[in-house]
Order: sequence, then C-alpha cells, then structure tokens
Amino acid sequence: MPTNCAAAGCATTYNKHINISFHRFPLDPKRRKEWIRLLRRKNFVPGKHTFLCSKHFEASCFDLTGQTRRLKMDAVPTIFDFCTHLKSMKLKSRNLLKKNNSCTPTGPSNLKSNISSQQVLLEHSYAFRNPMEAKKRIIKLEKEIASLRKKMKTCLQKERRATRRWIKATCLVKNLEANNILPKGTSEHILPTALSSLPLEDFKILEPDQQDKTLPIL
Repeated sequence: MPTNCAAAGCATTYNKHINISFHRFPLDPKRRKEWIRLLRRKNFVPGKHTFLCSKHFEASCFDLTGQTRRLKMDAVPTIFDFCTHLKSMKLKSRNLLKKNNSCTPTGPSNLKSNISSQQVLLEHSYAFRNPMEAKKRIIKLEKEIASLRKKMKTCLQKERRATRRWIKATCLVKNLEANNILPKGTSEHILPTALSSLPLEDFKILEPDQQDKTLPIL
C-alpha cells in the first residue's frame, strides 16, 4: 500500500478518504526511464513500492471506464511544482552557507549562480513539456490529411464521370433533333442551359477529350 508520493516537493500521503490515487512506475524500460526523466530527481532509482500520486497526471491520462481509476498505457506525469521545491532548496542552501562562514568568497556566488540557472531552466520548461503528445498530434494530422486527399480524389472521379454522362446525353439528344426524330427545341427543355446552348459540333470535340484525360495523382 502506498504511503507517500515520490515527486519532489509533493507532500501528498495515502488517505482512503481523499480522492487521490497512487500509481507505480511502469515496468517497461522506456516508459520507466521517461517517468524518471520528468521527475527531475538526481540519482533517483524507483523501487517496487515507489509511487506517484494522481496530482501529477493530466485528466486525459486516466481510463475511467472501469470501477477503478487507472492510467492509460501511454500516460506520463507532466504536472510538477518545481518552483516550490526550488525555494526549499534555496532555503537549505542559505542555512548551509551561514554555518560554513569559513568557505572561500567564490563559493556562495557560484552556488547562487547555479540556483539561478536551474530556476530559469525550470520556469521555461513548458516548451518541452510532453514531446510524446506532440508526436501523437503530428501522426493524427498526417492521417487526416491522407484521408482528405483520398476523399478529394474520389470526388474528382465522381465529377468526371458525371460530366461524361452529361456530354453523352447531350450528344444523343442533339443528334435526335438533327435527324428530326425529336422535335426542335427538345434539348432546351430537358438539358441545362449551359449545355443546350452549345452546338453539336462542340460536343463531338469534347467527348473524345473527356475520354483521353486522366485524373491527376495527389
């Protein structure tokens, strides 16, 4: 049974009356290494009874379909309060410096410089918050683009087939009119205005052109 959270600066402890769940580090080496990297604890090696509480995971990381709240297979901890932990580290460092007044003058300045550099890196770490989510988003968008291209190609094929049918129907009607099988003016009543106003010779040119053309490959 978990007793506390392994995240730096997190004081959450197990309490059955509080709606906070605890989760073991994954057994998969790659995922386990990613969790340790995001935790940012120097020389940290999680054990069998090392847990992280649910405060460090986004809502999308949980599978709520069952009776218990479980983490999804690709879940990674991304919510940490490093600033609070850093302030605690600063306070400890200051107390240590007061006790060791015999140190050289360069010691405190170097320590202050190192702490300031760490704080800058932590405050601007949002740019690298979760590369796995960015990769998933890119893959999803690529699939959507491929699907849209496929739909566009299908629409162009349907449009081409419909155009070919209209040309054939128009040629047939105009030929029947030219041979006095249909009364004059029939094409004006049953065909769209754009087609009925064109002479028959134009359709004889268009029809072979439509058969020779091929659809562009996307």
